[in-house]
Amino acid sequence: MKESVWTGRVDEPITQDNLRYHQIIKFQQTMAESLNDEQTVALIGFECDEGVRLNNGKVGSSTAPDLIRQSLGNIPWRANNPEAKLLDFGNITRKNESLLEIQELLGEKVSKLSNTYKNVVILGGGHEALFGHYLGVRNAIGSDKIIGLINIDTHFDLHEYSHQANSGTMFKQILDEDEQALYLACGVGRYSNTSELFKRADAYGVQYICEDGLSRAELQMTIDDFAQKCDTLIVTLCMDVLNVAYAPGVNTASPYGLEPKQVREILQLTMRQPAAKTFSICEVNPKLDSNHRTEKLAAQLTNEVIMTLLNG
Repeated sequence: MKESVWTGRVDEPITQDNLRYHQIIKFQQTMAESLNDEQTVALIGFECDEGVRLNNGKVGSSTAPDLIRQSLGNIPWRANNPEAKLLDFGNITRKNESLLEIQELLGEKVSKLSNTYKNVVILGGGHEALFGHYLGVRNAIGSDKIIGLINIDTHFDLHEYSHQANSGTMFKQILDEDEQALYLACGVGRYSNTSELFKRADAYGVQYICEDGLSRAELQMTIDDFAQKCDTLIVTLCMDVLNVAYAPGVNTASPYGLEPKQVREILQLTMRQPAAKTFSICEVNPKLDSNHRTEKLAAQLTNEVIMTLLNG
């Protein structure tokens, strides 16, 4: 990651109330001893789409983290607390590592960041980032706490992995191994998953709301009830949940997907939960994008998460 990706407009006069992301970002090579600071957000990129390749998907998501940063840089910084900080810890970049090895590297970083700063945002990358995200949070909180996985996605990602794990297997991997993990999927596509996957979701006790059933009242009630069962929440957004008209640059475009305001609402409802401290955004594919629309939308949604973490 080059610091030059953070650029944007400069408004006069240059005051605290006139700043944008590119003016407040701080680049970090090392971590503090322990801040445990509610007014700091740690940012990490995941330059990997090996899981997408292994899932026979379209590669390209590995280049997304810095492009999301570029779009984020020009957004006004609206944190209420003048002491609020956004720290950029660069990227985890896949070279020759296996899928599991790179997920474990991400997990190590997330664990350290989570223990130090509490609030962590991951810029993917393929959705295989979620498994590294999970490994990091589980390591940080220990094995006895209940983790709630909230996946905003058109897919369940509950595929078999006996031959090979990939970007569509993570939740099955977690639920198979972790008895202290619960799963809520929001925005599930009725025709984005086979009948077998719906049956598997039911068998695993997955809670889900389909894309055509997202009323605010149901969302609020479902998310609140789910959060009450959990000690911590992992929130992840796969950009293919959005309608292709708004997000053409994804690996699996969705003609019946959600509108940005719906996703924004889900993010607000989830990230306002006291147990929600970590977030990952995945599956932006710049190779398939049109006029940077998906990158810019991903940046706006990431901003929504950061502001909700800082401002409530």
